[in-house]
Amino acid sequence: MRALLILIVVLAIAVVVGDRVAVVVAQDEIGRTIAKEYNLPERPKVEIGGIPFLTQAIGGNYRDIDIRVGEWSGQGITVRDLEVSLSDVSAPLSDLLNSRTENLVAGTATATAVVPYDTVRGYAPEGVESISNGPNGLRVTGTFSVEGLRVPATVVVTVAPTDDGIEVTPVSVQSASGGPTIPLALLRSSLTFTVPLQKLPLGARLTAIRPDTDGLHVTAVAHSVRFSDLP
Repeated sequence: MRALLILIVVLAIAVVVGDRVAVVVAQDEIGRTIAKEYNLPERPKVEIGGIPFLTQAIGGNYRDIDIRVGEWSGQGITVRDLEVSLSDVSAPLSDLLNSRTENLVAGTATATAVVPYDTVRGYAPEGVESISNGPNGLRVTGTFSVEGLRVPATVVVTVAPTDDGIEVTPVSVQSASGGPTIPLALLRSSLTFTVPLQKLPLGARLTAIRPDTDGLHVTAVAHSVRFSDLP
């Protein structure tokens, strides 16, 4: 009986070790393929969730796969801290190891990233000097043309995802100390602009935007993602 228990323990350890080796190989191959497809300077970090891995690999179905890309450029815009979470992934192990994408499908792909305020300011109208997040909301500060005069002011804006990208819309104006009061209507059209970030990798389109101290934290989602259909 003792010998049988020892054998069971040894086999269990072998299975665990084999499972961990297999998941590392699969994660490395996914990262290599993504780096090649998107011309990334570094291989992204990939983590396949769920234990054991081998049972998922044999069945070709994975609960979730997390991909940490870091910096990514697309549509003329560079974002930071890009992460992509795939759920309900159908991907036979043989296809992963041979870089075949025709049978790779994800039920949902959720991407998150940070758009720095310097990037947002690059699409702002003339006169905008800084963009920052504060207690009263997202603020755009600068010197703006009002009926032919250059007037300093801070404008509180909102951001929202649209079909064209991130739309920035003024909602209130704070005049500079000692300066004239500026009606919002005079700045609404001239200070409404769009940052043309329509989607993130894997065809995920913007669904939510949250201002923070380091930039706009964006979320994008795609459903029924077929990897072979991606550009």
